[in-house]
Amino acid sequence: MVKPVLAVNFKAYYPHSFGENAYRLAKDAVRVWRETGVEVILAPPFTELKSVIEAVNGTGVKVFAQHADPVEPGAVTGFIPLEGLKNLGVHGVILNHSEHRLRISDINYLVKKARSLGIETLVCADTPETGAAVAVLGPDMVAVEPPELIGTGVSVSKAKPEVVTNSVDMIRRVNKDVAILTGAGITTGEDAYIAVKLGTIGVLVASGIVKAKDPYQVMKEMAEAMLKSLA
Repeated sequence: MVKPVLAVNFKAYYPHSFGENAYRLAKDAVRVWRETGVEVILAPPFTELKSVIEAVNGTGVKVFAQHADPVEPGAVTGFIPLEGLKNLGVHGVILNHSEHRLRISDINYLVKKARSLGIETLVCADTPETGAAVAVLGPDMVAVEPPELIGTGVSVSKAKPEVVTNSVDMIRRVNKDVAILTGAGITTGEDAYIAVKLGTIGVLVASGIVKAKDPYQVMKEMAEAMLKSLA
């Protein structure tokens, strides 16, 4: 059976995403991975990448950066080149999140550069059409997230299921291999279950997990729900 994907974007929720909280969340994710076998991806703030990488070291949990800039290493103050992330030990990078958008030419550059460096790419899209456009570029994953639902607690899988099904249909027409995730408002196991039933392989979640009273329990509930949906 194909493993579902649970991707957790820490964003920069203070204090939930930093320091001991980030480390604890990483350890919770390792526990969920061991207990369920789902693929878990963590995307902490840049300042927490090193500690989260250390927290998951030796496990199957992957650590992604939240962004990278389309620049070569050099005199580029304040930018994040992929080579620096590679040296740090990340497994992948999120690109084109609705809160940090990129031009299509920059996405193309970064996807190709990441592939050459052995870094996975998860490209976000706000509509099915955008999802198909970025899928043509050959990323490892595409996550479709209607921005108006991000952080609302109203899941796209319930409020706008047609966005999910249309995305799957349009993306599969141009790329049969890319993994498709659902994001925006995912907060419960039921949301994750429906997202997979609609044709995706997993979910991209932020506040629903990071700001939860018990992140471990929410992650486990989502992981188990996705496994049930695929059974």
